[in-house]
Amino acid sequence: GLARLGADAIEVWNEPNISREWPAGQISGANYAAMLGSAYAAIKGSSPGTMVISAAPAPTGGELAFAPGQVRNDNAWLQELIDAGGIQYADCIGVHYNEGIVPPSYTSGDPRDDYYTRYLGSMINLYHGMTQKPLCFTELGYLSPEGYGAALAENFLWGSQTTVAQQAAWLAEA
Repeated sequence: GLARLGADAIEVWNEPNISREWPAGQISGANYAAMLGSAYAAIKGSSPGTMVISAAPAPTGGELAFAPGQVRNDNAWLQELIDAGGIQYADCIGVHYNEGIVPPSYTSGDPRDDYYTRYLGSMINLYHGMTQKPLCFTELGYLSPEGYGAALAENFLWGSQTTVAQQAAWLAEA
């Protein structure tokens, strides 16, 4: 329906590599590829010029910290999507870079760890290298607690030291 209404682009789903967004125990790039194929056919059948963006996986390397079937690391999920032939149903690969706490030019130095999604450049390089497709950022941001008037939720404390000035500068640089 959105394609018929003239949407320029449609991202098909959101972060299907985590159980908050996709049924637990069914998380896999192959399962998503089947759904993406159906969505692609429907979108292109309604409006051939509408860009189809694959779902951006949640940027995470934390699969082992959760019960089995709850989370799939983004790079593993993306490889499953590729192996299942799913990227043929995407004009562009969805990307979420939304957990940064260092400038986008950094390639190391994140105090949490050096998982590649901590750094904009390494995430771009890996996703493009894996897919050889254009990348579409459907989430891009740096969290700052400034201006909220309350403390950040516990699961977002990683962003508690980022200032609004850093946020603005890093977004401009990104």
